[in-house]
Amino acid sequence: MSETTDSETVKIRGLGARGDGIAADGTPVPYTLPGERAEIRREARRAALLGVAQASPDRVAPFCPYYMRCGGCRTQHLARPAELAWKRDLVAQALSQARLDVTPGPAIDAHGAGRRRLTLHVREIGGRAEAGLMAARSHALVPIDHCPITVPALHPAPEVARRLAAPLGHGRKPLDVAVTATDQGLDVDLRGHGPVSAGVGAALVRIAGELGLARLSLHGERLMEAEPVSVTADGPAAATRLYPAPGGFLQATAAGQATLCDLTLAALGPRIRRVADLFAGCGPLTLAIARTAAVHAVESDAAALAGLERAARAAAGLRKISSERRDLFRRPLLPPELDAFDAVVFDPPRAGAEAQARQLAAARVPLVIGIACDAGTFARDAATLVAGGYRLETVTPVDQFRHSGHVEMVGVFRRETARRR
Repeated sequence: MSETTDSETVKIRGLGARGDGIAADGTPVPYTLPGERAEIRREARRAALLGVAQASPDRVAPFCPYYMRCGGCRTQHLARPAELAWKRDLVAQALSQARLDVTPGPAIDAHGAGRRRLTLHVREIGGRAEAGLMAARSHALVPIDHCPITVPALHPAPEVARRLAAPLGHGRKPLDVAVTATDQGLDVDLRGHGPVSAGVGAALVRIAGELGLARLSLHGERLMEAEPVSVTADGPAAATRLYPAPGGFLQATAAGQATLCDLTLAALGPRIRRVADLFAGCGPLTLAIARTAAVHAVESDAAALAGLERAARAAAGLRKISSERRDLFRRPLLPPELDAFDAVVFDPPRAGAEAQARQLAAARVPLVIGIACDAGTFARDAATLVAGGYRLETVTPVDQFRHSGHVEMVGVFRRETARRR
């Protein structure tokens, strides 16, 4: 299809999964909203927005100076109540496509103080290193001073990334810098660079000291750590310290993590005695559940599991916690193992828990709680459990990813039929 410079006015009929408005003929039109009349220029399979002739009542003024250049946010122009309704609809559509007869509850706003994790890209532009985020559907870098949707502690992250890039070649090679706000300060993991010489390593450590970083690592390998890096999580009875691995996974917002824990504990109730926490990570769910029940935590990443075990040793008033390092994609827990538990909680990566869901469907576990960050893979795994005799009682969307198409969800499954052996 050839590109054209002719403009036209179209009516926007809906909002797509990535936050683009969808014209009546199905063309995605970024930064538009349902009901709007927009002037566009068609570009291959998409359209560029030239102006809005008739605005939606849900349109608000974006707050970020980089909006429509940076590709990180797609819906800052959408009022918050409408955005939460859209997130709920994304989950509802995925469930419907999987033929699951359940209506998701209202989406919970879990943005809180902002995102506490950010991955920046460093590239050489005009002979100097620049740090920022990528433009939408592009490898072009948008340099930024700070990201407004993050917690204030992350606002210095672009300058930190630029400083650390200097010993590694000033951005001549693509460099990714993952930064997490922790109790001790910024935790930085450098990615995209091979092993470094002793001299370069020493230079990085010196800069980390000058910047007051809590920890610096290269592809998860510690270069420096002034003291054990932790993140305080508010638990149901007392605050708990988590010890995330260098460059390891942590929920995007503190409010999101707390909301997922609260929903999980409410579903488990007070009578559950033994729980399996699968894909446990550094242990936020494990530690929360252990206030009232014994927990067996299963995780494939050794560093994350070590952090979980450290947190468990440091916390007071917990029931028994056992742990197991195991790749649940290749070696899921089998029905004889699963049947030892009153409940199973699983919180897998975006790819979902397909292999583990099949084993759960063949087991006798009375209660399963599934947490997911991808509506499609959640619906797939949920359909497997339902086909195996579970009833999907509730699905609660949790939005800790404002202004994007990402949404978390928590599903509660109860076994309806006894399995025959």
